[in-house]
Amino acid sequence: MTLMEAAAQADELAQSGDERQLATLRQQWDDEVESAARSSDYRERAVAYRAIGQFRYRQKLELLRRGLEDESPAVRGSALVSVQGLSKTSPGLVNSMRPLLHSMASTDANQAVRRLAIVCLRNGSPQRETIVLLNGLAEDDDEDVELRSSARTVAAELKKRAGARS
Repeated sequence: MTLMEAAAQADELAQSGDERQLATLRQQWDDEVESAARSSDYRERAVAYRAIGQFRYRQKLELLRRGLEDESPAVRGSALVSVQGLSKTSPGLVNSMRPLLHSMASTDANQAVRRLAIVCLRNGSPQRETIVLLNGLAEDDDEDVELRSSARTVAAELKKRAGARS
């Protein structure tokens, strides 16, 4: 079985709620994920960072942060997919990485990575600086149409949540 196959199996186990089997699978593949994340091949690193989310590895958040800073857009994108998945139930992960996500959403050279960073910000707490950043991106005519649309949508969701809290 490959890491990609094991990660898909882990995702199925997590979705079905089989925590015992998931824990066993995590333990079996822990070293492989770490090794792949350090590979010189960006494709292996991308699979590893995507696997962190599929395995629901909450203890590998520092490793995941390194993936967000990788030179390869494919690796950064895979790490963002994991951040997005892991943060669905708790805003703490996005909140702890907010400055990095802001930077990625604003300045990453890859448009898909920028849009993924914006999607991740949706799962964080509705903080003013994030809403201001997203509104700025949404209104910037020099930005890609899809990026502007994503920023507008996420900013509106965060504003709505912020209004519901007050």
